This record gives sequence, C-alpha cells and structure tokens, in this order.
Amino acid sequence: MIASFVDSWTLFQHTYLAGWFIGILLSCIGVLVVARDQIFIGVAVSQASTLGIAVGLGLGGLLGTGSAHWVRSDGFLSLLAVMFAILAAILTARKREAGGESHEAITGWVFLISASLAVLLVAHSPHGLEEVQRLLSSSLIGATATDVWTFGSLASVTLVVVGMAHRRLLLFALDPAMATAVGMRTSLWTVGSAVWLGFAVGLSMRVSGMLYTFGSLVLPALVAKNLCREVRSVFLLAPLIAVGVSIVGFVCANHYDYPPGPMTVVLLSFMLIVAWVLRTLRYT
Repeated sequence: MIASFVDSWTLFQHTYLAGWFIGILLSCIGVLVVARDQIFIGVAVSQASTLGIAVGLGLGGLLGTGSAHWVRSDGFLSLLAVMFAILAAILTARKREAGGESHEAITGWVFLISASLAVLLVAHSPHGLEEVQRLLSSSLIGATATDVWTFGSLASVTLVVVGMAHRRLLLFALDPAMATAVGMRTSLWTVGSAVWLGFAVGLSMRVSGMLYTFGSLVLPALVAKNLCREVRSVFLLAPLIAVGVSIVGFVCANHYDYPPGPMTVVLLSFMLIVAWVLRTLRYT
C-alpha cells in the first residue's frame, strides 16, 4: 500500500500536497466555527461559492463560445467563488437584531437559495451542470503547483495568526460580551473572521469540492474538541488531525482506487465517532 502510494507521487504530488494544505488551512478556521457553534455556516458558504462558479459559467454561456474567453477562465471563476463565499460568510455572521431572524434561519436561506440558483443557472448547459455536480462531490484530482503554493502560503499565514492571537480568538468565540468588555472590537473580529472564512472556502471549493472542503472545515475541529480537555489545545490538535487523517485517506484511496476526498471525509467521520465514545467513557 505504501509502495504504491510512493509510486503515484510523481503523478499526483500536487493533488496530495494541495489536499493536505487545504486540510490544515480549513481545520484552523474550523476551530473558530465550531467554538462559535456555527457549523452549518460552512456548508452554506461552500454552496454560495458554488453559486458564484455557476454564475460565471452561466455568463459564459450567454456570451457564447466565440467571445470573452476570460469569463470561462479558472481565475475568473475562482474570483467569483471567493466573492460569493465572502458575501455569504458576512451575511450569516451578522449580529442578530431584536426581532430578527436567527443565524440558523439565515444560514438555511443562504444554502437553499444558493443551491437552487446554481442548478437553474446551468440547467441548460451540460458542461456547467457537470461542473457543479463535480464541485458538490470532490475534485482534488487536477490540483496544480500554483494551488500547492497558494494553499501552503495561506495555511502558513493562518497558523502564524492563530499562534499569535489564539487567546483573543478564544475569548471572541466563547464569550463575545467579555471580549467587548476588555476592549476588543468584536464587530471587526466578526467581519474579519467571516472574510477569511469566505476567502479560504471560496478558493478551496474550486480545487477540492464541497465534500472535502466542508469536511476539512468542521470534522477535525469536532474531533479535537471531543478529545481535548482545554479549548486552546483544539487549535493545535485540529490541524494535526486534518493532515494525519488526510495522509492515511490518500494512501487508502490510492491503494483501493477511490476518490481521495470522500475517503478522507469517511475516515474523519469514523474518527469523530471514536472521539464521542472516548468522551462518553471519560465522563462516566
């Protein structure tokens, strides 16, 4: 199994490295999402990113195949994916006003409108519908060297920021009222974290698809949350779980000829079950 994975390295090294860096990046952000109990914001933002790509594909179909090639370029589609993801993240992260809708209601609306519009925009375009369906499953195969450098850099920046500001991040996530009392501008922290979430998810969607993106965002953080006694330890353990399980998942996927994204998500899901069992035994 290991030997066959090593033999495949030359052909799929960009897929493997991009997938691991995406796992590290999203798992760090996912700790904040899980700590704020806003897990389904991740799937809503991912779906909004898909809508952005569908808008680009639909616009390309309207302009025709003979013009505006930039509309169908990966760069333009990625830009739309990021823009829609950031807008969705900011919308779902807004502070609830008195008498207003709950976060769950807004999140559900964002998910449903994004999913429906994405399908309608590409319903009459076989290529566009195939692209949307690919994004909804997993598309790690095909990652490039640019993707590796991009997500490697983003993961490194995120780790540095988390390492320097983890105490303030935890205070902001767990006790916003106390954070405001000690002088933190929680409104700016809310917008900043939403923008970074949307930016990371939007870029990841074009490379890894919704399944791997959402799984890497929430599952490592959930596993770490159930294994750690202190919340601050979750920031350290979550990216280690993400990269460790994804390495095992990619090795197994290569050996048994399965897609690497779904294989990794399945392993993370089983690991969460184990973490739940261990947590239950610890407190009984």
